[in-house]
Amino acid sequence: QVQLVESGGGLVQAGGSLRLSCVASGLAFSNAQLAWFRQAPGKEREFVAAIRWTGNTTDGDSVKGRFTISRDNAKNTVYLHMNSLKPEDTAVYYCAASALNRDRYSRRGISDYRYWGQGTQVTVSS
Repeated sequence: QVQLVESGGGLVQAGGSLRLSCVASGLAFSNAQLAWFRQAPGKEREFVAAIRWTGNTTDGDSVKGRFTISRDNAKNTVYLHMNSLKPEDTAVYYCAASALNRDRYSRRGISDYRYWGQGTQVTVSS
């Protein structure tokens, strides 16, 4: 049984930073592609960033240059380092894992990920 558990969300002022963590269990973590998505009230879930098993990363357009995804295979943990936060970054942030091992391609679609965490709220005040 795969479980993804996010933590690290909270309230931060605009321009501030946060680091989200997601601990995974029940999957071959080092071979998995992992991603962060977010969903603001009344909006569709949006791709934020992904990291392949090789360590290669892909960022969503709205967070390029501000957010960084990383992974620690020894801890079965994926991180999202968020800098220069803006009020429009306010959303529930979800960790996701693909069922494909050693995927050759970076995945940005919601349907590309089988496993999801419960989400963690990030609120950025102006």
